[in-house]
Amino acid sequence: MADIKALAVRTLERAMELDALRYGDFTLTSGAKSKYYFDGRILTLDPEGADLVSEAFLAMAVEAGATGVGGPTVAAVPIAGALALRSRQAGTPMDGYFVRDAIKEHGARKQVEGAVKPGVKVVVFDDTVSTGGSLLVAMDAIQAFGCEVVAVLCVLDRHQGGSDEVRRRGVPFRAMLEADADGNVVVSGAL
Repeated sequence: MADIKALAVRTLERAMELDALRYGDFTLTSGAKSKYYFDGRILTLDPEGADLVSEAFLAMAVEAGATGVGGPTVAAVPIAGALALRSRQAGTPMDGYFVRDAIKEHGARKQVEGAVKPGVKVVVFDDTVSTGGSLLVAMDAIQAFGCEVVAVLCVLDRHQGGSDEVRRRGVPFRAMLEADADGNVVVSGAL
C-alpha cells in the first residue's frame, strides 16, 4: 500500500518547486479574498505531480471501496485521467468521470461525462477546496446520476467551510495538504 503521508510531503515539495503556491492578493472562485493562491493544475499537469497525486488518491479510493473516480471540471480532469490509468496499471481498474457545471445544451446533453456507470461507488475529488461550491455541485450531480459517493478527496483543503459541509453530509473527507488563513500549507494531520 502507498505511503500517503510520504506522497503528501513530496507533493508539497513539488508544488513549491513548480511555483504552484503563490503569495499576494487573490480573488478566489467563491469571491473571497486570499493572501495566497494554490494553482493545482500546475501540479496535476506536471508529470511528477500527476504521478504523486494519482498514487495517493488511488490508495484512498481503494480504501474507500470506490470503482469510479472523478470530480468537477476543470480541476479534476487531469487527476481523473491520471488516476484511471494508474488504477488499471495497479490491477484495480476504476472508471474516470468529470462533472460539468451544468448540462450541455448540445450533443448528448450530459452533465456527467466519462466511463462511470450508475450504481457504482465513487470518490469525488478536486485539487483545492475552499467553500466547496464546485465540489458540492459535482457531488450532487454524481449522486443524481445514480452513484454513491463513498469519499471526497482533495490535494489542498483551505479550511473555509467546504470540507465541513462534506462531513456534515455524512461523507468522509481526506486532504493531502491543508492551509490556514495566512497560507501556511502543511501536510494534513489526518493522514
